[in-house]
Amino acid sequence: MNTSVGSTARLIGAGLRALLVLTVICGVLYPLAVTGIAQALFHDKANGSEIKDKSGQVVGSSLIGQSYNLPKKDPTDAEEAARPDLKWFQPRPSGGLGSNSVNTQYSLIVSGATNKAADNEDLVNAVEEARAAVVADNSTADHKVEPSDVPADAVTSSGSGLDPHISPAYAALQVPRVAERNGLTVEQVKKLVEENTEGRTFGFMGEPRVNVLGLNTALKALTARS
Repeated sequence: MNTSVGSTARLIGAGLRALLVLTVICGVLYPLAVTGIAQALFHDKANGSEIKDKSGQVVGSSLIGQSYNLPKKDPTDAEEAARPDLKWFQPRPSGGLGSNSVNTQYSLIVSGATNKAADNEDLVNAVEEARAAVVADNSTADHKVEPSDVPADAVTSSGSGLDPHISPAYAALQVPRVAERNGLTVEQVKKLVEENTEGRTFGFMGEPRVNVLGLNTALKALTARS
């Protein structure tokens, strides 16, 4: 009996020592090493690819799109449709897959595409309504937008629904409206778009794109100077 108790005690002791060693290695040393390497070599990405305004305040992440809407007339009315704040560049549409009380910039609870076929009646109607809204919102006294001018990303959401980028074509379409709403010249806003346009990754992967949050942050700084 004593031998059995002694063997059991040794096994328990060995298990506890292994637990302690593995906890220190896997639960302390490894996370510290990974965090240290990430902070040293990829500081910006490790911290969430944050975008800061001129004052140094974090305004969001370059990896996740944001909406730029006017405040609701009735904050308690969940059915009230969002109205875009037209002094800002607008992102791609985001249909939303559920309610989200954490990030009120979105109605998304999970990200994802609509998974509707190209000939789906609801999708076709949504695209047509979005195109009409883009034409109406971006036409100014000196610049008339035609339906044929509207690029695909202006009326369709991305696969994730959280795309932070728009095409240079969609950004260019919004330039006259943004210039008019902010008391800037078209040339000033065009230059801003050019400065915030990213090329293809490694010169050949993907398409040129404009990060909407980065562009609007630069727009805010420009209007403050003006």
